[in-house]
Order: sequence, then C-alpha cells, then structure tokens
Amino acid sequence: MAEPRKGRASGIGGIVTARISGGPVRSLRARYPLLVLLGQRIALSAGLLLAVSLMIFLGVEALPGDFAQTYLGQSATPQAVANIRAELGLDQPAVSRYLDWLGGVLRGDFGQSWASRLSVSDQIAGRLGNTLFLAFCAAIVAVPLAVGLGMLSVLYRDRFADRFINVLSLGAISLPEFFVGYLLILVFGIQLGWVSFPSTVYAGMPFGARLQAVALPVATLVLVVLAHMMRMTRAAILNVMSQAYIETAELKGLSAMRIIAHHAAPNALAPIINVVALNLAYLVVGVVVVEVVFVYPGMGQYMVDAVSVRDMPVVQACGLIFASVYIVLNMVADILGILANPRLRHPR
Repeated sequence: MAEPRKGRASGIGGIVTARISGGPVRSLRARYPLLVLLGQRIALSAGLLLAVSLMIFLGVEALPGDFAQTYLGQSATPQAVANIRAELGLDQPAVSRYLDWLGGVLRGDFGQSWASRLSVSDQIAGRLGNTLFLAFCAAIVAVPLAVGLGMLSVLYRDRFADRFINVLSLGAISLPEFFVGYLLILVFGIQLGWVSFPSTVYAGMPFGARLQAVALPVATLVLVVLAHMMRMTRAAILNVMSQAYIETAELKGLSAMRIIAHHAAPNALAPIINVVALNLAYLVVGVVVVEVVFVYPGMGQYMVDAVSVRDMPVVQACGLIFASVYIVLNMVADILGILANPRLRHPR
C-alpha cells in the first residue's frame, strides 16, 4: 500500500501556518525591510505632530487672562467683551475650535490674527523666509567648521591643538546665547562699528547688504551650535578609530589624515548626521532669543510680539511650525542614519 505524500502535505501546511502566523506584514517586512522602517518613521512623525498640535492648543487654552478683555481694555463693558468673543469664535467649545483650527492647518490656513485682523499665513510667509535664511547662513558656516575641527581634534588627539579646541568648545557651550549676542553687539557693532545694529532686513534688500545685516546673529548661532557638533564628531570618529580595520590601514602605512577622512569618518556618519540634524533644528527653532536680541524680523520675534498681545492664532501657528521643523528634521536624520548604517538597512 502506497504511503501518503507527507512532503506535499507538510509543505501546504507550512504555507498556511506561515500565512496565519506571519501575515502580509511580516512578509512585507522580510522582503522590503528598508521601506517598512521608513514607513514606520514617517507614521510616527505624523502621529507625534498631531499630538504636538493638541498640546499647543491646550497650552494656549490654559493661559490665564482673556484676549477680548485685554484688547478692549479694563473699561470695556461686558457686552462689548461678549461681542468680541463671539466675533472671534471664543464662545464656541474648545473641541470645536480645535477641530476647526486643525482643519484649517491641513489646508494651509492658520486663521486670522486677532490683533491685526490679517491672514496669519500671509504674515508668516515673509517671517519664515527670514528665519530660514538666518538658519541657512549659520548652517553653511557651522557644519563644515564643526566636522573639520572634530577631525582635526582626532588627528592631534591628546596634544595641544586637541586640548585648545576642547577648551574653546567648553567655553562656547557654557555661555548663554543672549550673552554672546550682546557681547558681539558691544564689540563689533558699537565699539568697532563693523556691522549694523539692529539686524534689519526687508524684501528686495541687496544680497550683500542682507549678509552684512545678519552677520552678528549668524556668528552668535554658529558659536552656540559649533561646540556640540564638533565634540560629537570627535567622539564618533574616536569610537571608530578603535576598530580592527583602522589598525590594518595604519599597518599599510596610510597617513593619519587619510585614515580619518576616508576610513573612520564615513563609518561614523550615523551619529554625526543625528547631531547635525538636531543642531539644524535648533537653528530654526531656537532662534527666538537671538532674533529678540538683534531685533531680527523672523518667526521668533513675531511669536514674542504675538505673546505680548495674546494673539493666540499667531502663537499657535508659530508653535506648530517650530514643532514641525523639529520633528521633520529629526525624521530626516533618522532616515539618513538608517541609510548610512547597513545593520539598520538589513535587520535580522
């Protein structure tokens, strides 16, 4: 009597079991691990941004005082205050106002400024451009300088140059940005008169004049973020320098700078990318103090002016944009870290 074909039966059973236990998600993860990782990061960033929008709205709602009363003054009648609240929609439930605001944000409409009665989106457009220009100028100076100083510090490790760079970086980290800003204003703006103060820019301003106007704010931001990026670059490269393949390169007679630039630095990209992205996010999000110090017409100054008059649509819009920039840059850093690390691209 012929025996049953156990191989075929077990094969079919194995396929059924795999489909039940693993499902299409595990199959997709096994076939396209990189796409799944990227999709997870994007979905996580979108969920985090939604949670941040809710936190911003609730934080604004929790602020003491009332815009209508502040806008009309203490002598305003209760009826006048009620009319302003009704006109601005402040008499509606908080849930309804949040959903209306979120729906407008998804359409690119941040509402109307309570103080100026102008479109917040139109007002933010120019201010955001000024802030991004300031951050871009600081980034193109700080990032290459930080990476170069980090590599130089590794090249002259435990020697005078390394110690000198580390002392300067520790000093830069210890000084608050407003102190650095006022010090630069005193020396280069008032005593030497090399640059103008306040740092005023406007539409149609010549590029050279714009660069001169942002020189002091850019120098302040560079000094603030340079040390952190440089020290992280140094630490990441030193961690790679202890690997066996670095010893092999040294035994081949390669120069120290060639080993650092062509062998160590490329394999230390992931942590360097992360710290650079975090500091780039700071250059956009953390410019509030610098813009106030230099009276620079950017997003930070706009947000501070809105807080002083309790213009909540502007405060919410600025807060959400700052959060979006920070979350997106962190997501980009995470994705670039995955692309730069083969162990993350092909997880087991």
